[in-house]
Amino acid sequence: MFGSISQTFEYLSKGGIVMIPIISCSLFALAIFIERLWSMKKENVLPADLFATVERLLKENKVGEALYMCGRNDSCLSRIILTALKSHGRRTSDIKEAIEEAGRREVTLLDKHTGILGTIANISPLLGLLGTVSGMIKAFNVIAAGGVGDPAVLAGGISEALITTASGLTVAIPTFVAYKFLTSRADQLVIDMEEYSLNLVDLLKTEEEVNKKKKKKPAKTAETSSDL
Repeated sequence: MFGSISQTFEYLSKGGIVMIPIISCSLFALAIFIERLWSMKKENVLPADLFATVERLLKENKVGEALYMCGRNDSCLSRIILTALKSHGRRTSDIKEAIEEAGRREVTLLDKHTGILGTIANISPLLGLLGTVSGMIKAFNVIAAGGVGDPAVLAGGISEALITTASGLTVAIPTFVAYKFLTSRADQLVIDMEEYSLNLVDLLKTEEEVNKKKKKKPAKTAETSSDL
């Protein structure tokens, strides 16, 4: 085990100083991918049964309980519902505007740090190319100094050129795949949130209409009694 680690370290060290930013990019990309993967778990964004529970509470006119439950649940959907419930009783257009604003905030949170993966995927091959140029310069300097010169030194320059190129691509390819995976997952979650948001607007709109009808009934009863 330790032998393979030392061999790997020796192999990477032949890539020269350019290997430092390449390795840093790989570690940074791995950390971002793990963090984003955890943040985009279904239960962290769209908890199961949350909307159904809120819908039931609203139909039972238990707005306070729905507010309390959403306040305790730290997820994208719960924060959107909480914003909508705080606008409960206002005009439908105001509720829609509040939900859209909350949705934009949650989309920003979903995309947080994901763009960095795209940047790493783009610059890693360039860093590898920089190492390639550096290695080839060293190799040509050896040749310029005295023909073929020391084969070991010449081979070192060529090794640096090839190792950095391979390392840059090794970092870039999986990072790009991770970037596309996360963006695709985020897009699907956004679509799901939009669907829930539309249902929420319809639900609150229905509740508003029911409340208006309840307010009109006493007035009609009063008119009927006065006619008698």
